[in-house]
Amino acid sequence: MTSNRTLIEKLYAAFNARDIEAVLLRLHDDVRWANGMSGGFVQGHAALRLYWTRQWQSLDPIVTPLAISERDDGRTQVDAHQIVRDLSGAVLKDGKVRHLYRIEGGGVREMAIER
Repeated sequence: MTSNRTLIEKLYAAFNARDIEAVLLRLHDDVRWANGMSGGFVQGHAALRLYWTRQWQSLDPIVTPLAISERDDGRTQVDAHQIVRDLSGAVLKDGKVRHLYRIEGGGVREMAIER
């Protein structure tokens, strides 16, 4: 669990710093990532780079892990506080979110949002 916890903490820190390359270093090349804006999933590094670039042109999300745990099915669960602002600073969303990660070989294979 310690290595997964460290991976997750670094992942969120890189995301909140808008360091796409540092995030991608922690993901498998063919990662499957939940599209929190319009539903479905984004597949692969190139698609994620484009997804986040577009997202950050209109939104300023900050996601802070509150609790990290392992589920019986092997996924890593992250309960987080998410604040989403527009680019003028107005808060659009302020609440908790649950992310589920499938980690393989030291990298994220999949991230899902539990609703």
